[in-house]
Order: sequence, then structure tokens, then C-alpha cells
Amino acid sequence: MPVRIITDSGSEYRPTDHPALQVLPLTVAFGGETFREGEDLSRERFYELLTERPEHPTTGQVTPFVFGEAIARALEAGDDVVVITMSSVLSGTYQSACIAAEGLRGKFSGTVRVVDSLNMTLGERIVVEYALRLLDAGATADEIADALEANVGRVHIFGLIDTLEYLKRGGRISAAAGAVGELLSIKPVITVTDGAVEILGKARGAKGGRTLLHREISRVGGIDFDMPGALGYSGSSDKLLRRYLDDYRDLWEGTIAEDDLPISQVGAAIGCHVGPGGIAVAFFGKVS
Repeated sequence: MPVRIITDSGSEYRPTDHPALQVLPLTVAFGGETFREGEDLSRERFYELLTERPEHPTTGQVTPFVFGEAIARALEAGDDVVVITMSSVLSGTYQSACIAAEGLRGKFSGTVRVVDSLNMTLGERIVVEYALRLLDAGATADEIADALEANVGRVHIFGLIDTLEYLKRGGRISAAAGAVGELLSIKPVITVTDGAVEILGKARGAKGGRTLLHREISRVGGIDFDMPGALGYSGSSDKLLRRYLDDYRDLWEGTIAEDDLPISQVGAAIGCHVGPGGIAVAFFGKVS
């Protein structure tokens, strides 16, 4: 049977990226005004509002009802379904998908599998990309889901935050810690471990932050270039990401052409916490 891949917009995919892919929007609220990411709120407009509006935005998960509608439509069309969500530790979106799938059990003959990416933003994106590669190669829904579950533990994501302002605004760090960090030009490097966000280290200045980011990639054993990978930036400009890529050309040069580097602008799920100027890299680690 044909397979439909369903994911949330936190994966950084757009609805038109693949004919077998459906992207369900997270909600983004600025004060009393709520938007659906990717439908009535573009990434570009999100960053404009982030810098213009006094309210700090919040994001909302995809509901069981929305998942249920999407899964039911796919099954009615004769498709099996693989749902891939952001980390269950960070969002209730995975639980919403599980509730929806359970509610449809026995009503249709097709297969429905829900996979927890144990990641977010670009980390979730490359899990979805791996699923699409398997689908294009002719894998069944069960084969896709089994392969994802066997490999999500290999996914690494590292991000460099340019400013602490938005962590402070969102209450993730205290105002005092944010003020001291900005004064000392602290650049945290973050990752996702076992589905939860973790600060790996804090460097002084942008150059120190990029060095720390590079060191962490090397520490986990490097990148498996046969698997999907992704590079991303928050805000309206990829200038800082391009600077990082120039500083560490040894990481990718000779393996992938510069024009083929998988660069994308990240959306609200992470953008509301890191603000503009962040950079990130996600990849599957090498199998030892």
C-alpha cells in the first residue's frame, strides 16, 4: 500500500516539500493573536513579529483532533500512515498523535505507526527526511517506522545561540543571568539528549562559540554523510552560519558541494527561545 508521512511543522518541513508528506501546523501566539505556523504565519513574518511585538510568543502542540482528521483522511484514501513528531519530552504533540491513532484503531484496515523523533527542529527534520528516503525506495509503513525507531538514537543536533535575550524573555533563564551573559558575550552551545534540551557549554564571543560547536561535533565521532543532515539559522539572515561554514570547511569540504549544503531557516518552535542569529547542525552519527 502507498504510505503517507505526517509530521508537525516543528520539523521545519513545508507542506509542498514532498507529495507523500503532510505537515500539520503548530500554533504560535503573540498575546491574544494566534497563528498557524506555515499556513497563516511564514517564518519570515514570525521573526518580524518576534522583534516588533512586546509580548513573548508561545507555541502550541498539534491537537489529537487535528491528527485524527489527517490520519483518517490518509486511511480513507487507502494509504498506510507513519506519523513523526517532535520529542515527547519537549511537547505533547507525540501524545496527541498517539491518542488520535488509538481512537481510530479498528475503524480502518490500514497501518498507523507513531514515531517519537526524540528531537526537535533540524533533528526532527532529518528523521522525517530519512523516512521519505525509505518511502521513495519502496519501504512499507512498518519498515519505515522500524528503521526510524532503530536510528533516532544516532541523531545529534548542536546549536549556537547568539543572544540570551529571548531565553530571558521566555523565562528560561533569570534576568540577572541574562544580563551578565550579555555583558560577557556568552554564547551557549545547546543539544538535545534523550529528548531534552541541554546546555553543553558556554563560550566567550562568537568565535569561541563556533569553536565549541565544532569540538562537540568531533567529540561524538563525526558525521555520517550517507544519511540525511541539515544546517539551519534563526532570524532573517544566514550570515553567521555562512561564517561558521567558512571557518570549518574541513568538516564538509570534499564530501559535499557548497551549493548542495542543506541549509534552512528554522521556525517558531525553536526560534521563540533562541531569537535571531542562532545556528544549528543536525546529523546522524557514524555507526561504530
